[in-house]
Amino acid sequence: MNTSRITGFTLILLGFVGGPMGRGGDATTPSQPAPVQLTADQDHQRLMELLHMTTMRPGADGMHPDAPNYANYDEAKANPYPNLPDALVLTNGKKVTTAKMWWQKRRPEIVEDFDREIYGRVPANTPKVTWEVTKTTQETNGDVPVITKTLIGHVDHSSYPRITVDIEATLSTPAHAAGPVPVITEFGFRFPAGRPMPKAMAAPAGPTWQQQVLAKGWGYATIYPNTIQADNGGGLTEGIIGLCNHGQPRKLDDWGALRAWAWGASRLLDYFETDRSVDAHQVGIEGHSRYGKATLVTMAYDPRFAIAYVSSSGEGGAKLYRRNWGEMVENVAGSGEYHWMAGNFLKYAGPLTAKDMPVDSHELIALCAPRPVFISGGAAKAGDGWVDAEGMFLAAAAAGPVYKLLGKKDMGTTQFPSMETPLIDGDVAFRQHSGGHTPGPNWPTFITFASRYIKAPV
Repeated sequence: MNTSRITGFTLILLGFVGGPMGRGGDATTPSQPAPVQLTADQDHQRLMELLHMTTMRPGADGMHPDAPNYANYDEAKANPYPNLPDALVLTNGKKVTTAKMWWQKRRPEIVEDFDREIYGRVPANTPKVTWEVTKTTQETNGDVPVITKTLIGHVDHSSYPRITVDIEATLSTPAHAAGPVPVITEFGFRFPAGRPMPKAMAAPAGPTWQQQVLAKGWGYATIYPNTIQADNGGGLTEGIIGLCNHGQPRKLDDWGALRAWAWGASRLLDYFETDRSVDAHQVGIEGHSRYGKATLVTMAYDPRFAIAYVSSSGEGGAKLYRRNWGEMVENVAGSGEYHWMAGNFLKYAGPLTAKDMPVDSHELIALCAPRPVFISGGAAKAGDGWVDAEGMFLAAAAAGPVYKLLGKKDMGTTQFPSMETPLIDGDVAFRQHSGGHTPGPNWPTFITFASRYIKAPV
């Protein structure tokens, strides 16, 4: 497979730019120190020192087949730690046998582990967001008239005026809808001027995903994560994380970018609850690659989202951490990606391993229950091996017992299906398409799956 394509794409994503966010130096607050300026390498080293770590294992090399740490793509070597934490056993060893035990005891235990060790804690008192509709446009998408609103979410920065955060989003709804409509919200990539979308993400021929959604009578929205929090370690003292920390570096259990992006999506849902064109009880969330990770985190933490499409999320998303395939814990814990996670995550790249994690990604999927979740990935031979489609499937299968406990249906199998076989009869669903690192080929399957739950006004 062409692993250089995957790694190169990953490096490209690190250069994405956002909108107006994290502007420092407000002259009206001379008594407040300016945000601490650290490079990603400096901040990464700072966290290692806080964890008393002197070394870290290198991540998998996705570019050089002759490298001693070249990424593994041999299923026979993919499961060094086959025993997963049991999502239905309390930390005291007692079996969870009722929905009440899940909601009152086990689920809070899992959330605490993810907060402390994996994604970090959201501050108890995050700033208020005030949404402004800056533009309303009547246009046509395909042959459907739509009304598009350009939105800015102004984050209250009165506690630390040196940092400004303005969340950017758009909302499009059918112009002639019979009432409030369901909306599918996407975490949107924004590419720098002059840099085209990578070919790996190009949409297949035919209707766009937005046009497919409109054909069902639904609306669509896009939120731009980099206007919430920059996608690099050097930006952690700015953006919403920096604003909440008054420009100071993170503590070991502070939230990372994935949790911050999820927080921003929840604030957009707050706005939808005030917009009469939107049925806020039928809002879905979708994202691809790193934004697939953010999608799953969003769905797990905010019970108001009705459904999720999690595309090629890989390590840090739906893929089992305990798997040895493609991207590894050590990659995400490195200085190029650590900002997605809590500082405590770094210790699982040395001295601890994924085996020592108190949770794994099947439990993140389980946090979404009983709501429907669609897990998606592409083919290794087409360039999506890095995200480990089988590892994501196995996590979805292992979340099944929680769905069943809550009266819902699992995928019905623990056997990895053949390519392009949809497993969509249950409430947790999966399909691997034959394309590469793109969500495009699975949009029709997701919409078929979602149509069981999401209904347009009549």
